[in-house]
Amino acid sequence: MEIRRFGVGNRRPDGPRGTVGVRGQPIHADARGAVSELAFARNARVEPHSNPNTTWFIVIEGGGWVQVADERMRVAPGEAVCWPAGVVHSAWTELSEMRAFAVEFAGADDAALRKIFDGRALVLPSGLEGAGHGAPVMPGEGTLAGPLDRPLDAPPLHAIEGEPE
Repeated sequence: MEIRRFGVGNRRPDGPRGTVGVRGQPIHADARGAVSELAFARNARVEPHSNPNTTWFIVIEGGGWVQVADERMRVAPGEAVCWPAGVVHSAWTELSEMRAFAVEFAGADDAALRKIFDGRALVLPSGLEGAGHGAPVMPGEGTLAGPLDRPLDAPPLHAIEGEPE
């Protein structure tokens, strides 16, 4: 098991390049993308820039502003903003602080995959029906399985391990 620490006491003293008043901590980075925590002080900013990768800016505390191309919006905890690949974007605070995660995916977004996330069926190219891909997929039924070493009729974990219900 690997645990990555972030937050107070674990952020780099100097912020990411192109920022003022922003401290951060990379949590993960590989060829598929990167995840970082960003902590904005009052009057902090990520300078306007573009990136070849699609990034989600996820606000978890405080609030501030974001800009994508010519559109500016206020953001608050529980909101996520997509910074599309190749589009100028930025983020900043004025009178408040803000904490956010930046989840960056390698490359531009995959429009076909995004349709699945939006809850729409993906239309397959013609010719794939005969390969077993033409039948509609029905919603699954069932329940989540517990840990493999527990019998199926065992009491719920919270009842035997003191977890809150």
